[in-house]
Amino acid sequence: MKMFDVWRIREDFPMMKKTMNGKPLIYFDTASTSQKPKIVIDAINRFYEEDYGTVHRAVYEIAAHSTEMYSVVRSKVKRFINAHEEEEIIFTRGTTEAINLVAYSYGRTFLSEGDEIIITEMEHHSNIVPWQLLAEEKGIKLKYIPMSLDGELRMDVYKELLSERTKFVSVGHISNALGTINPIKEIIDLAHSVGAKVMIDGAQAASHLSLDMQELNADFYAFSGHKMYGPTGVGILFGKLPLLEAMPPFMAGGDMIESVTMEKSTFQGPPLKFEAGTPSIASVIGLGAAIDYIESIGREAIDEWQKKLMTYAMGKLEQINGLKVLGAPKERGPIISFTLEDVHSLDLGTLLGLKGVAVRTGHLCAYPTVKRFGINSLARISFGIYNTLEEIDSTIHAIKEGAIILNPINAT
Repeated sequence: MKMFDVWRIREDFPMMKKTMNGKPLIYFDTASTSQKPKIVIDAINRFYEEDYGTVHRAVYEIAAHSTEMYSVVRSKVKRFINAHEEEEIIFTRGTTEAINLVAYSYGRTFLSEGDEIIITEMEHHSNIVPWQLLAEEKGIKLKYIPMSLDGELRMDVYKELLSERTKFVSVGHISNALGTINPIKEIIDLAHSVGAKVMIDGAQAASHLSLDMQELNADFYAFSGHKMYGPTGVGILFGKLPLLEAMPPFMAGGDMIESVTMEKSTFQGPPLKFEAGTPSIASVIGLGAAIDYIESIGREAIDEWQKKLMTYAMGKLEQINGLKVLGAPKERGPIISFTLEDVHSLDLGTLLGLKGVAVRTGHLCAYPTVKRFGINSLARISFGIYNTLEEIDSTIHAIKEGAIILNPINAT
């Protein structure tokens, strides 16, 4: 495993030199969106300054060069997740669009009234609402895998929910609210045993877990560039090629067509069939640079450092009077959500912000998860490769101060 030097890595991130409200920035909101290393920023700037041209549409030199650079990223993603074919890699605007693409294209085409879809109680809204809309439109029954108060899926209930009527299962790899790493390999295998297809929301996993589509055998897997040290506006949908070939286009327009007449249009094969319009070329280039950066450090090294941060933070948080961490899963990603007795999370988040600490507060776009714990709002800290143990110490001190300021009884 490669050596991990967090202080050297911090030099790669310009935002780590910033201040917020006059204090050194402590950025603990990577689960929302990660900061960007200079290699990504430079790749985007260089593309616009030196290489900018459209892709797939022209034969002049800079357009041909842009197309080559764009295509290379698809190859990088294929290697990054060990897909079988480059044609299985679709560029989207992010995980949300990728899930909607599958719900719209695969769901509308292959699911029908009386079929059943299974999702879980801990999903991000982006992996709930598209399936609710599809279920309402098509007369499909939507079922939920419940979770325990430890924040783990009830796999015994999942097995009971599965039947010959189950046609699709969609599950998050890592919970954005609890950090729970779900047993997705088991979930996939069980779904396949009844003939169902499976989609995995990998938005929180792609930046630090090694992904192997051949081993997982997921039918669809989605993730976003901006959560893995890349730019916004780009994401990936992996889909098994036979499924993509059978699915109709998600959107229509330029570049996804094979031919157009006034009577009829025919379409290209995947992935271009699902990439209508001029793509976010610069964002794709930036995603390629982010993959290079992650691989230069090593996902195993990244995972080990984030586990160290999480273990250290958990030990410190548990010492704060009135603070309750949500969930106690056996495997947790670099995400910790918590409540502070008699202190509203928005007030705590505001106070921490004044001290330079960026945390997420609210329902985290996972309201059913939050509701399961009988609350409406919480605070979340989430780690990136640039975070340090010293930042955790400073944040713990700020939380303790905030607890006293916002609820003086905590002083006793």
